[in-house]
Amino acid sequence: MPSYTVTVATGSQWFAGTDDYIYLSLVGSAGCSEKHLLDKPFYNDFERGAVDSYNVVVDDELGDIQLIRIEKRKYWLHDDWYLKYITLKTPCGDYIEFPCYRWISGESEIVLRDGRAKLACDDQIHILKQHRRKELETRQKEYRWMEWNPGFPLSIDAKCHKDLPRDIQFDSEKGVDFVLNYSKAMENLFINRFMHMFQSSWSDFADFEKIFLRISNTISEQVMNHWQEDLMFGYQFLNGCNPVLIQRCMKLPENLPVTTEMVECSLERQLTLEQEVELGNIFIVDFKLLDGIDVNKTDPCTLQFLAAPICLLYKNLANKIVPIAIQLNQVPGDENPIFLPSDAKYDWLLAKIWVRSSDFHIHQTITHLLRTHLVSEVFGIALYRQLPAVHPIFKLLVAHVRFTVAINTKAREQLICKYGLFDKAIKARGMDNTEDIPYYFYRDDGLLVWEAIRAFTAEVVDIYYESDQVVAGDQELQDFVKDVYVYGMRGKKASGFPESIKTKEKLSEYLTVVIFTASAQHAAVNFGQYDWYSWIPNAPPTMRAPPPKVKGVVTIEQIVDMLPDRGRSCWHLGAVWALSQFQDNELFLGMYPEEHFIETPVKEAMARFRKKLDTIVSVIAERNKKKKLPYYYLSPDRIPNSVAI
Repeated sequence: MPSYTVTVATGSQWFAGTDDYIYLSLVGSAGCSEKHLLDKPFYNDFERGAVDSYNVVVDDELGDIQLIRIEKRKYWLHDDWYLKYITLKTPCGDYIEFPCYRWISGESEIVLRDGRAKLACDDQIHILKQHRRKELETRQKEYRWMEWNPGFPLSIDAKCHKDLPRDIQFDSEKGVDFVLNYSKAMENLFINRFMHMFQSSWSDFADFEKIFLRISNTISEQVMNHWQEDLMFGYQFLNGCNPVLIQRCMKLPENLPVTTEMVECSLERQLTLEQEVELGNIFIVDFKLLDGIDVNKTDPCTLQFLAAPICLLYKNLANKIVPIAIQLNQVPGDENPIFLPSDAKYDWLLAKIWVRSSDFHIHQTITHLLRTHLVSEVFGIALYRQLPAVHPIFKLLVAHVRFTVAINTKAREQLICKYGLFDKAIKARGMDNTEDIPYYFYRDDGLLVWEAIRAFTAEVVDIYYESDQVVAGDQELQDFVKDVYVYGMRGKKASGFPESIKTKEKLSEYLTVVIFTASAQHAAVNFGQYDWYSWIPNAPPTMRAPPPKVKGVVTIEQIVDMLPDRGRSCWHLGAVWALSQFQDNELFLGMYPEEHFIETPVKEAMARFRKKLDTIVSVIAERNKKKKLPYYYLSPDRIPNSVAI
């Protein structure tokens, strides 16, 4: 009688093993086997991290194996089981791989296909077409869109983490890490004694050092020592946590009535302000999105204030970016003065602090939350709803939406804005000239990583799509793209996302956006938060007094009183520390330990991708050797695969 060797791999994450009964059935072109219990006498099967083999004897020839069915039935208490993969050695000695990488919960069954990636047009056998359709029907019932706030991208229909489908929940291991990070921060930063001191102001800037962990030669220490300097202020718009707002000023805005006479002491080329604009030496950051936004009222005992500044910057003769004029609100007038470097020291310092606080809010809500977390969640939901596990695009992208829906379900917030492609966004802001603006490392490193991802996705597209016609005719792919556009982006053309994709080139670009957003863009705007935000005066998360309406009256004592109190400073410090930490089991860009792809050409493309990324790591490391302020957020060995914190 025909005999098959079945090898079963259980996941290594916490609680991945099971004591339940596991049954296997084989479905072949010539028939189906009986249900076989996978069990070895006097042996604890399916333990965490185990790889177990079993001999399965069938009564009749089954022909080509098309599917395998796994059933889990209760032994004593229900427990979940994480099945990594099954390999099958056939009677004629062939090996067939069946990737799974899924949780099997309760008393249930799953049906697996072999690991070869297939488009719908490649499936001609009825049972495989049926399996494909049923998988999507089941997923679409589990992964439902929900409007959690009007105007926002739609999210998943789940009120809390435990309501999510099991396959996209945090592992227990990941969940525990997430919960513990904050309490670890309190311990590591030695700030527990200040945690409950709300409404208690610091005495002066030096007083903030009581909660500042001084580590030699770090960016955060450089920030503490130089945060008041104009050079440090300008540098952060290029390489800080929010390097996406600055743009070349093509025309002075009408609501910023700044003149050459006001800023002539800052202009080093003996030209008028208008001439400097024409030469491309003037840059602008406009926080108009904050205009009219209600302040957070979570603490009824503390009044909090927002501003909507306009900041004008100048590229000096050393090609460094420095601020030359700041107006703290959008409507000009006598009670909204333009602050200048020539003003009194504390007038100018306070104006810069207001800009940094505004930048913090835009960074957290738009750059970080919306443009990485919420956009990546849209990709993840659409992926599970419209692409079966056998589809090559599902196999390519699933690693880049790992835990994204889970982390977002734990934290929803408030603002929305459009999103665009990386290189096009850089050009649109007039920031693409490397000779003209030589110290924009976010741009330089981002373009390197973008190109590496684009080349990789182009290779994968070439493997599975023979022509543009195949792309246009892939209905599952089109449904995925349409789901993102209609539900995630709410059908808005201004989002920059297409409703359909008709060519291989456009598909490669689209996949690059998905992967870059989930990996590199999130890394660039997330993991530097402790570096740039731990020195509280450099980026106050809240301001406790309104913006000044006149010049010449502010004192250092008033500035300190405006900054966050002791308790709020400590909570902020703990948060940015926790957000800046990698997980112990972090998977970085180019790492694909879950082998959803089994074909050699794709594995070779992955190897070339990793080699390009390694080269980028070396280039960035070599440049950083010479820098007092190294820029490493887009070094691929520091870019996690997905948005998961």
